[in-house]
Amino acid sequence: MKFTDFDLSDELQKTIQESGYEEPTPIQAQTIPHVLAGKDIIGQAQTGTGKTAAFGLPILEHVDTDNPNVQALVVSPTRELAIQTQEELYRLGRAKHVKVQVVYGGADIRRQIKNLKSHPQIIVGTPGRLLDHIRRHTIKLENVQTLVLDEADDMLDMGFLPDIESIISETPDSRQTLLFSATMPPAMKKIGVKFMTDPEQITVKSKELTADLVDQYYIKSKEFEKFDMLTRILDVQNPALALVFGRTKRRVDEVSRGLEARGYNAAGIHGDLTQQRRSSILQKFRNGQIDILVATDVAARGLDISGVTHVYNYDIPQDPDSYVHRIGRTGRAGAHGVSVTFVTPWEMDYLREVEKLTKKRMLPLKPPTNDEAFQGRVAIAEQEIEDLVTKTQDDQFSDQAKELLEKYTPEQLAAALLNSKTKADSSQVKVRITPERPLPKHKKGNGGNYHGNGGHRGGGYRGNNNRHGNGNYRGNRDRDKYGKSDRSHGNYKKNSGSSHGNSSNGNRHSSSNRKFTIREHN
Repeated sequence: MKFTDFDLSDELQKTIQESGYEEPTPIQAQTIPHVLAGKDIIGQAQTGTGKTAAFGLPILEHVDTDNPNVQALVVSPTRELAIQTQEELYRLGRAKHVKVQVVYGGADIRRQIKNLKSHPQIIVGTPGRLLDHIRRHTIKLENVQTLVLDEADDMLDMGFLPDIESIISETPDSRQTLLFSATMPPAMKKIGVKFMTDPEQITVKSKELTADLVDQYYIKSKEFEKFDMLTRILDVQNPALALVFGRTKRRVDEVSRGLEARGYNAAGIHGDLTQQRRSSILQKFRNGQIDILVATDVAARGLDISGVTHVYNYDIPQDPDSYVHRIGRTGRAGAHGVSVTFVTPWEMDYLREVEKLTKKRMLPLKPPTNDEAFQGRVAIAEQEIEDLVTKTQDDQFSDQAKELLEKYTPEQLAAALLNSKTKADSSQVKVRITPERPLPKHKKGNGGNYHGNGGHRGGGYRGNNNRHGNGNYRGNRDRDKYGKSDRSHGNYKKNSGSSHGNSSNGNRHSSSNRKFTIREHN
């Protein structure tokens, strides 16, 4: 199945093509037709499976841009997810000029009220802040046609059920309701019985969380050390095609520009780029004209680029599922992949949450020294010279070669060639990366810790601060010290080892007429 098989407008089809989406994910293939038909949905799928586009594309298709009322509402458990969802919907709907606004706790509500006066057709928000706006009458939901409850199990775990019920009561009974959840506890089905009509249940079986062929490392570093460490490890590992993930748009801009300033063939993508610029960068990355792509999680969603050998997490994600989604870009089609995550001492609890989810321990990696980085650059030069020798026709330059050998020794000529081909020490180029606010410190304990109205949630993962020790990384018997790649063979060197279909009159969700029949799609 292809996206062109869906009954979507030309504007959306163009955006899909420019975004680099190739084929719909399973959740998208099963969900989009039902949402376009106006049916209620209970979708069970993990984060990173393409849920946002699964509900977002049909919603954007149905939006009437001439109608200033709120036509769709997406409720998210955390501010981070709400922001990501808003950015994705804005990007997908930009060609159609759909207005999408996000509201969440912990931000200036006066600014949100000002932005809401632009009459967005879609609102994404966290429960507490949504209720705040509803009580202030700055958000009115009487014209909502589609309601989305995203990551509903998380919202239940965080005690948001009363808030959700209050929000739903403000929407029309004739609305379409879409519920997405990673798990399906009994309380979730009660929501379906109470608020949905004849929903389709779509279950996407989760794949293996991590590829066995991805070697996962972490480097413990301070914030100001990250960039220099990244460039040194790039020199040593020499990735054929690499993705670098940053937490914010500013981070992506600064890291990509810094890499370019130091002579690396890099570019960055995030939600603020024009579609034309984004498409151009992605095409160059696919063609190998760009070796290093720096991206936010949102900008990288839906990309299916083969040949990625390395993934670098410049910032560890707050959501462990995002980590899984990131490293899934490499280690495909039987090829080995490498992921390296930079983590500050403050963020070690987040690393352990990732390990808990993936059930795989990340190995500590000692950052390369300046001398090791130099040796890495020399190795790259040697490979380039080897390729050059293979392509050179000896007969054409035989006389000149003999003259040079009479003037200089073979060692002198080889050293001169190496010097010309070896990349200069780029650390002399000063690059300033703005420090990002650290992730919130986890509170130890069993329960989550909810902060404010619609804000982020704290963890409660106890961890063991001494789990990994402080020694140097000894390596894997099947890997060299830095997971180094052999670009000439594409392998790795080894050591010794609308419309919604609501044409019927009356109340879809009337308690006297309510039906609840779940059709399963596996």
